Amino acid sequence: MPITAHEIETLLRAEFPDAQISVQGDDGAHFAAEVIDASFAGKNRVQQQRAVYAALKGKMDGSQGELHALALTTKAPA
Repeated sequence: MPITAHEIETLLRAEFPDAQISVQGDDGAHFAAEVIDASFAGKNRVQQQRAVYAALKGKMDGSQGELHALALTTKAPA
């Protein structure tokens, strides 16, 4: 079953309730997301992106994952 941008945003919002979150894509497998959250302050890009992937709760795991590709931008607020 394909995943939607809204479902991705809902998963991210549960983990990052105060974040600015933007998710684009409508083919059910390839998306782009930007997550701006204060919890990213002091973390490097890899740490930030791992936190986002963890929030997706396995949706990208393996060849059977619902989410095939996610172009991800993360940062702390300015």
